[in-house]
This record gives sequence, structure tokens and C-alpha cells, in this order.
Amino acid sequence: MVETLLAFVVATAAGLVPILNIEVYLVGAVALVDDGALVAMAVAAAVGQTLGKIPYYYVGKGTISAPWLRRRAATPGKWSARMAEWRAKAEARPAWGAGLLALSSFASVPPFMVVSVLAGVVRMNLVLFCVITFVTRAARFLILVLAPAWALSYLPG
Repeated sequence: MVETLLAFVVATAAGLVPILNIEVYLVGAVALVDDGALVAMAVAAAVGQTLGKIPYYYVGKGTISAPWLRRRAATPGKWSARMAEWRAKAEARPAWGAGLLALSSFASVPPFMVVSVLAGVVRMNLVLFCVITFVTRAARFLILVLAPAWALSYLPG
């Protein structure tokens, strides 16, 4: 129970602060806890990451002010050009935006923080944003914790 709560707290913090990494925490837990706890930790981490990305969504929507984002968007360069291209595609095709969010949430390519902001910019439905984020993050974390646990079960011991 404590490890699940801790996974939630670390995941929420990692969702808010990009330099923190929930994946490293979860992989470290593989050697310490059983499979049932790993599943609970992965789901708790997915909830935490979802909650941690909601402020970025609201930054994109303009509800929360982020001077660093305004400066970045106003500066000509690759980042602002890509953001404008993704925004145009996501506004023209909402399914493309949902697919981009799912890909980014699962694989972190393009960076999930950037896509979370983009989801707010294009006014994606918040419930849809949360559902896609939770499902894809849960899948990512379950694979992350269960694959090594499964591999470790085949080691002689």
C-alpha cells in the first residue's frame, strides 16, 4: 500500500517537473515488490502522471499564465514552427490530435509535456485528454514493470 501511494506521489511530481523520472522509480521497484504491487504501482503512477499533466493542459488553454511558454512561442525557431504545424493539424483533424496525444503519452515522442500544452491550445476536451493520458500511461507503465519482472522470473535462482 505504501509503495502504491509513493508511486502516485512520485508520478505526480514527475508529471509536473520534467527532470524527474517515474520510469526509473518503477523499474527500481521491480526487484523489490511482487507483481500485484507492481500492477497497483503502475496504475497509481498513471493516475499521478495524468494529474501532473493537467496544469500543462491549462497552460495551453490560457487559464494558467506561463511566461516561459509565451517567450518560447514568440521566439522564431524549430519549436514554434513545429508547434504551429501540430496545432493546425490537430485543429483540422481532432482524431489526429487524439492520436498524437496517445502516441506522445505512450512513447514520449513528441515530448509529452509539449503535447499536453498543445491539447490545451486546441481546446481538446479535458475528459478526453485525461482518459487518453491515463490509458496510455497505464499501458506504458504496466509494460515497463511487468516485462522486467517476467524476465527476472526466468533467471535461475
